[in-house]
Amino acid sequence: MPRIRRTLIAATAVLIGGTVGAAAPAEAAPVSLVADPAAYVDPFVGTTRGGNTWPGATRPFGMMAWSPTATTGDQTTSPASNGYDWNVTRMRGLSLTHVNGAGCSPGAAGDIPIMPYVGAVDSSPTADTRDAKYASSFSHANESATPGRYAVTLDSGARADLAVNVRAGVGDFTFPAGSAAQLLFRTSNSLNGSEDASIVISPGRRTVEGWVLTGGFCGRRGNGGGATNPNRRSYYKVYFSASFDRDFASTGTWVNGTLQPGSTTANGGEGYLTGADRAGKGSGGWVGFDTATDSDVRMRVGISYVSLSGAAANRDAEVPEGSTPSTVGDATRAAWNTELKRIGVAGGTEERTKAFYTAVYHALMQPQTMNDLDGQYLGADMVAHRLRAGQKAVYGTFSGWDQYRAQIQLLGLLRPDVAGDMATSMLDFAAQNGGVWDRWLHLGAPTHVMTGDPAAPTLATWHAMGVRNFDARAAYDSLARQATVQNPDALSDAGCPGQCKGQRPTLNTYLALRYAANDICHCWGGAAETLENSLADFSLAMWASRLGVENPFLSRGDYWKNTYNPAVGYQAARRADGSWQAGFTPSTDVGFAQGSSATYTWMVPQDVSGLATLMGGRPAAAARLDTLFHDENGNWAVLGGNALRYDPTNEPGIHAPWLYNGLGQPWKTQETVRQIVDTAYGIGPGGLPGNDDLGTMSAWYVFAAIGMFPQVPGRAEMLLGSPVFTRVELNRSNGVRLTVTSNTTGTYVQSTRLNGSRLTRSWLPESYVLRGGTLDFTLGTSANTTWATAPADLPRDQ
Repeated sequence: MPRIRRTLIAATAVLIGGTVGAAAPAEAAPVSLVADPAAYVDPFVGTTRGGNTWPGATRPFGMMAWSPTATTGDQTTSPASNGYDWNVTRMRGLSLTHVNGAGCSPGAAGDIPIMPYVGAVDSSPTADTRDAKYASSFSHANESATPGRYAVTLDSGARADLAVNVRAGVGDFTFPAGSAAQLLFRTSNSLNGSEDASIVISPGRRTVEGWVLTGGFCGRRGNGGGATNPNRRSYYKVYFSASFDRDFASTGTWVNGTLQPGSTTANGGEGYLTGADRAGKGSGGWVGFDTATDSDVRMRVGISYVSLSGAAANRDAEVPEGSTPSTVGDATRAAWNTELKRIGVAGGTEERTKAFYTAVYHALMQPQTMNDLDGQYLGADMVAHRLRAGQKAVYGTFSGWDQYRAQIQLLGLLRPDVAGDMATSMLDFAAQNGGVWDRWLHLGAPTHVMTGDPAAPTLATWHAMGVRNFDARAAYDSLARQATVQNPDALSDAGCPGQCKGQRPTLNTYLALRYAANDICHCWGGAAETLENSLADFSLAMWASRLGVENPFLSRGDYWKNTYNPAVGYQAARRADGSWQAGFTPSTDVGFAQGSSATYTWMVPQDVSGLATLMGGRPAAAARLDTLFHDENGNWAVLGGNALRYDPTNEPGIHAPWLYNGLGQPWKTQETVRQIVDTAYGIGPGGLPGNDDLGTMSAWYVFAAIGMFPQVPGRAEMLLGSPVFTRVELNRSNGVRLTVTSNTTGTYVQSTRLNGSRLTRSWLPESYVLRGGTLDFTLGTSANTTWATAPADLPRDQ
């Protein structure tokens, strides 16, 4: 996921709230699956140490995500990408939309902060540029979060208790008796600013309605084109409609520094910059309440990306009159339990079970529902469209470069129906975007963030996993065209390096040279682009074979070999004239995107044997791989902070621990994955190693904990590690069941059986994913260095 810089995790990092300790192997009788997995979810996990998660209320795949926007004294920014950091205990509002774990700061959304304020509104809240007055501190002792519900008592004495459905929520706000009590609607104060905003207060109807025209994802990013960043623009309008259970005692609005007591309408945006260019700008309004005899206020609020009427209809249908935080929260908790129980576990430690179900929770926050209940949704062209016939929902927000490595596989396993509707949504977004599949979608809009062509491996993987509720041939044809015909923006440098506008940049030259020339590629880094495109093309080749169509892509899956420099034994940046970029070292990031050559050299999961051959054979390659996970003294080095070692905080190398299976040393996958599980991940606010990236890091943990990991995008085979639970039952929404059992929670595989038959391979065939089955592990405390090591038993390449 995008970042201005990645948090470097020192080897001595302490996880706030404790680490997940290694379980001592012990024989155990079969135990029941966790009955209430929602009880093990801690929404505060990942809210510091760069995880960029947030603790507020949301529903699986929800449109609304009601969570705090914190402040460190600057109204034009926030302490974390998505508005909340555990170490910052002062907030300026409770915003209605969020994106999970985005890496640039601010990331996106944080729309319509609503602030319960104790005191008189006698100056413009926008003029309070340092958040000195119209904000409040709070203590974590007075804050709570569970799946679907969030509550906090501010030091001002005001309390908010929030719960949500998919598109709407209900909040109880309590003020000190007899106090001046206000709710401030900061309509223009989205995390990245706004182009325009509007508020209309209707005392007779007891409603507050409005909208904000905004966007700006990663719009302040230093490595995204500076002042020419193409994301400093609006690409969505979100509407809200709030209804109250009691009359207003007062109303007012503000525009910039001007306060308008008694007013009921206001308009004005903030712009997309920061500091003095944005400070003091924007609009909003407030409603006040008489607390002499009643200090409680209940508000129901709905949102829509299409219209005010859609927001009101969503509200009234999903949180009808009489709804309370308890009734709505209980229903959403039940909805979360339905999703969490799709992957039941038993026999793990308390800490690992908490880490596991919190990871599943974070992984299933996205994709986000975009359509209203009437079927309308906002397209990539900012025009209202309707669901296709048979499509149950339109989903958006796709962190492609991150998600295609783990999160989309977990989604495809658990919810193939949602994956299919997401594939349909992406196909339609591309059609609305001139046929271009963008790398990173916020809602349905292109943001151009990162590199490669991740939509191709995403849809190819879903198809391999049996997802069929989308037009696979139309999607393949569209993506194949994008990989074959250069589009008009392919030679643009707008947004480069971090948000290059062109998709498949400099395609004609890439196809001629068979690599992305670093000096003319109009991309983030030529070597990274080559590796990403090679993997995407391999995925398209696998997909073409399944569809039975002409397949021009298989040979293109080998283009990664053209940026492998045999003189140094690493992937490296190469120029258009064929020469190698001068000054190479393994730690360089020249030619790469958010990673070093030492990491990216291993990004060839589609051809592990080919990579091993270039490195001198499998034993030599395995010895090389050892140095990625250990320092020069042989100590583990898996926490990040060293460009020569494994980085658990970023995506290009997260598959690397599983490569030992293809190198004939699977016991090293088992011990390396377990080391990462037990040290880089944990519980408490610091429990993620880095940006969650729309559930990607969480999905990695889920796979590691159940003892299997996707081998390569575009296919459905699974590589084996060792589970941390004695029983796992994964129930796909299409009725297929996958079961995993083990005798202990030891680290090392001694033997395995698949559907009762001895399994001598360290991988599972696609049939296991497509038709289900039972995998039985016998685990122990010492490595079995003979299991699954025969050449015939190694994972197959290509």
